[in-house]
Amino acid sequence: MSPTILREKDYRFFFFSREESRIHIHITCPDGEAKYWLEPDIELAKNHKLSLVQLKEIESLIEVHYDEFKSAWRKHLGG
Repeated sequence: MSPTILREKDYRFFFFSREESRIHIHITCPDGEAKYWLEPDIELAKNHKLSLVQLKEIESLIEVHYDEFKSAWRKHLGG
């Protein structure tokens, strides 16, 4: 299962259940996808076909919704 946490602009923010224990968020859009670590810092983990402009925009959205993402992670996966 991969619950959607947020949809904003063309981006879908979600995580995969029981993928790994380190807190992170996946992002997809029509152009590609990315994965960001949320701890210890917001950091790009993987990028597939997204431009630097898109990655900066995604990072900004992660910063705005950071607490929401962490809360959803803990609620869904525990910890």
